[in-house]
Amino acid sequence: MTVSPSPARSAVAPAALPPAGLDGFDTAHSRLLTVGDDSWHYVDTADALSALGAEPVGTVLAVHGNPTWSYLWRHVVAATLEAARSGGPAWRVVAVDQLEMGYSSRSGRARTLPERIEDLSAFTDALGLTGPVVTLGHDWGGVISLGWATTHPESLAGVMLLNTAVHQPADVPIPAPLRLARARGMLGAGSVQTTGFLDVTLSLAAPPLAPSVRAGYRAPYPTAARRRGIGAFVADIPVDASHPSHARLTRLAADVAALRVPALMLWGPRDPIFSDRYLDDLVGRLPHAQVHRFEVAGHLVAEDAPVAESVLTWLGEHVADADQVATPGSGAVLASDDAATADGDRADRASVEFAPLWARLEERRDDPTDAVIELRGEGVRRASWRTLNDRVTRLATGLHRLGVRKGDRVSLLTTPGATLTAVVYACLRLGAVVVVADAGLGVQGLGRALRGAYPDYVIGETRGLAAARALGWPGIRISTARLPRASARALGVTVSLRELLDGPAVALPAAPGPSDPAAILYTSGSTGPAKGVVYTHAQLSAVRDALGEHFAVTPESGLVTGFAPFALLGPALGARSSTPEMDVSAPRTLTARAVAAAVAAASADIVFLSPAAILNVVATADGLDPGERTVLGGVRTVLSTGAPVSERMLSDLVDLMPNATAHAIYGMTECLLVSDITLEDVRAVRSAASAAVSASVDSASRDEGVCVGHPIAGVEVRISSLDALGRAAGSPSTSAGVLGEVLISAPHLKSGYDRLWLTDREAVRDTPSGGRWHRTGDVGHLDADGRLWIEGRLRHVIATSDGPVAPVGAEQAIETVDAVRRAAVVGVGPQGLRQFVAVVEAEPRARRASLAAPELARDVRESTGHPLVAVFSVAQLPTDIRHNSKIDRAGLSRWAEAALEGRRLSAP
Repeated sequence: MTVSPSPARSAVAPAALPPAGLDGFDTAHSRLLTVGDDSWHYVDTADALSALGAEPVGTVLAVHGNPTWSYLWRHVVAATLEAARSGGPAWRVVAVDQLEMGYSSRSGRARTLPERIEDLSAFTDALGLTGPVVTLGHDWGGVISLGWATTHPESLAGVMLLNTAVHQPADVPIPAPLRLARARGMLGAGSVQTTGFLDVTLSLAAPPLAPSVRAGYRAPYPTAARRRGIGAFVADIPVDASHPSHARLTRLAADVAALRVPALMLWGPRDPIFSDRYLDDLVGRLPHAQVHRFEVAGHLVAEDAPVAESVLTWLGEHVADADQVATPGSGAVLASDDAATADGDRADRASVEFAPLWARLEERRDDPTDAVIELRGEGVRRASWRTLNDRVTRLATGLHRLGVRKGDRVSLLTTPGATLTAVVYACLRLGAVVVVADAGLGVQGLGRALRGAYPDYVIGETRGLAAARALGWPGIRISTARLPRASARALGVTVSLRELLDGPAVALPAAPGPSDPAAILYTSGSTGPAKGVVYTHAQLSAVRDALGEHFAVTPESGLVTGFAPFALLGPALGARSSTPEMDVSAPRTLTARAVAAAVAAASADIVFLSPAAILNVVATADGLDPGERTVLGGVRTVLSTGAPVSERMLSDLVDLMPNATAHAIYGMTECLLVSDITLEDVRAVRSAASAAVSASVDSASRDEGVCVGHPIAGVEVRISSLDALGRAAGSPSTSAGVLGEVLISAPHLKSGYDRLWLTDREAVRDTPSGGRWHRTGDVGHLDADGRLWIEGRLRHVIATSDGPVAPVGAEQAIETVDAVRRAAVVGVGPQGLRQFVAVVEAEPRARRASLAAPELARDVRESTGHPLVAVFSVAQLPTDIRHNSKIDRAGLSRWAEAALEGRRLSAP
């Protein structure tokens, strides 16, 4: 329907078609529509779909923000048409230029949020748009698209959002860039008279936009008159309750929380405007939404990340029955309710056998013997079972009195020990979700993790709280110790744990159920940005049960926990536990004497250590006196947990603890216990391998890599074989000798990743039906006896003309050369035709990176059956901080390619 404008309100400039030649923008889909006194430019793919003979399954209504225009959606337009052309679902895209913006008309009026929502409704009415419709909005276009969505329930099938916000806390100022843009004298100068606001927005892309793309965004805004809408949009930000748009935004925030249609949020966390604060608020309103944070993306997430592909994937998987629009009482809503009921039934069945993590603690609540022993420089702190249980109960009541509720996130910036243990169990008892990020991530990595998790509360020691204050980490701050008033004020501390302990008792809420989320544990970040791994209460309890059963932990057992993830499991296992003196953020600070002291304090017979800790424990063994050696002789089990360790390392460890059985546990943050191998088994495997070599067994039939033993009880392992390009494409199987990605299933496997929908999706891609499975990203194989061998990471596989090759086997062969301390093998060249390069740490250490000496290069080449195009010698291979063993092979590959191209050699 077209309505002629009245003379009294004729547009200063009517809508126009964009010029041809804008990078990536196809003007064939541009349309004009007059509605009342205004005229719109919009993109519409209906005719293109008709030409393809494709019947639309629904419409994506895309709404840009400020200061962009429908150019923002060009990738979505192209992707949807290509999908339809390839026989996939045909989604029509209608992408508007908002009035006063892009190539739509200019009236000179400053529109408010209520008017813009009404404008969009008038446009869709005039267009005759009917459901099913899925909205897609960015920036203030997200708010306006949600305004349309909440007022058109009869047509709505879903909502999709890129960085946006529907609520501004009254006690929090709007983001600094917007405050600056609205400042007196800046609004007109920065947004209208100059291109300042537009330029700053375009500079927020990462990596920087190509000049042609910047020109595409700038095209509609060449003059001040054309930029008045940009300034009006900035002025319409509702900074407080007196603003004319504030009431509508407040009502919209409430309306959004009532939506039950499928929802998707794709976020760029490097956005100085719509930060994770606003994502967290939206997740609270739409808890059923799929959420993915693209760690490297910023405000222009549609430019920085694969948004178009993600949108199509989500539409196909979550709005598949688009003809069944999700209005109250419709089938789509009922299906969600049925799913929730089914989940509840499963949770009820699980609760029959479920014992919460704090069950053993409550069982021993009257026991006066030691539960937790903490060794610090100032001495030994002990907490009995009775004291610990009382402290947990009082902390739980104190936290509840403060306002901590079920589902709230609580970040813990506290070293392992009695205090952290009590806090963790108090939070779990309340149903709060504990957020644990290793200090080994460093300040930058830790900040990235906490901003991603966006905790409601932060409990920390002074050092952690100081970092939280200085770097603006989210959460109400609680100090572990009572601080002087001035210190508490400077750190933004609301209350101390002591004050929570001393407060009046209140009734605790009902305990959380087995399927409720319990913890978010962050990965080390050694294979990419640290990811938050979500565990439910049932899954955490399953970790406890698997550990206790496999290693025969009893109430009489004493544990030394030099590995942070297990430091909190002592009370859950009903065993006394001791944390040795060390810097938990640097495991290599643990000494042999500190281990002996912890063993003596707890009369421990089981010791947990990380590989990095073992290195220093062995290195400092000469400092042990006879009494300390006698104490270590009482250990019956010593466990290395985390990265694989060598036979020599385990042997050296047993020399310190001669009566102990040494175990190497293969696991990861996503599943802490996967498989186990003892030192005796390691030696047997090595003997068998040596015999195979002596018998001239074909090298292709030999087992390569690190044997990590048999899966522990309850764990299933499958291998997805690799294709010619090194992709894990094969059907999961248990066949022996097949190189591929390792898939695992276990009761103690995580439930998913936090706000990483696409990562979650990839982790369960093509996994077996039944149970929960996870693609580990590790490559390896199963041998004829059912043992698992790890041969590297999937992304480090070298795709050669003869097929895919994992690096670890070749590296192990090179490390048999006397002069080689450690080796890495990486690929260079095009995928499918990669060539091998070896990079070694030699003895004596190289002073600088260079091609290896001829003799060393010859020995390295002769040690492996793979042809090497180059051998480099470096002072040190780049590794992660936490394990000091995970080599950055991807970085080394890029470094080697640059070196072979003739660039100047520097340290990798």
